[in-house]
Amino acid sequence: MSQQTGRQRPASQDGPGLRDSRHGRAPSSAVYARRRLVALGVLLALLAGVVGFAALVWPGFARAGEAEVPAEVTVTEAPPTPTIEPVERSASTEFAKVLPDAVLQFALRSEALTDAYGDAGAIEGHELTYADGEGDAASTVTVLAGQWGNDDEAEVAYDELLEAAVAAGGEPTTTGDVEVDGKPVGTYAVTPVAAAAGTATVTWRNGTAVLQATGPVDQIEKFYTAFPL
Repeated sequence: MSQQTGRQRPASQDGPGLRDSRHGRAPSSAVYARRRLVALGVLLALLAGVVGFAALVWPGFARAGEAEVPAEVTVTEAPPTPTIEPVERSASTEFAKVLPDAVLQFALRSEALTDAYGDAGAIEGHELTYADGEGDAASTVTVLAGQWGNDDEAEVAYDELLEAAVAAGGEPTTTGDVEVDGKPVGTYAVTPVAAAAGTATVTWRNGTAVLQATGPVDQIEKFYTAFPL
């Protein structure tokens, strides 16, 4: 009986136990480089998409890194108001009722009928005194207000009153149009008062009404601008 040796046949080098060196070679450096470029391109595309989406949803995102420029704010001071109460009104005509109780810091202190404009053909005339306080230190503004029958008569009266103001004090320092709803309804002029230093008179026409206000030169134009008639 023949005895078989314990030596076994070695596995074929072409068998599954060994890797074929023809298929197991490591990728070249060029392949790795291409893979890196592809991966980088995909990453950049994703990043660009995220940034674009964020900028669309949140507009401030794209400017988050920019220094913010503070918006310019305009502060408008509130107009002054009287520190004293106006006197009780005694107005008896429609024209008198539209004359104000107060103008800026000036409150009405007295009112009365006047014939100061009688020679100029006024239908009615009123004299009003406004003050910004009580006592000798208070500043006052005196207003003469007249009503005429039509615009033409009022315009003639305005020209005469302004001529008289110029003759008494000097040429106007300021002139302009009186406008209502953006349309001119008359004119105004500010003239100095020669007899009282630091005082000026503003004469203006609004339709059939002609008015003159005399007071401190640094307040009279503001007073006229705020006057509702």
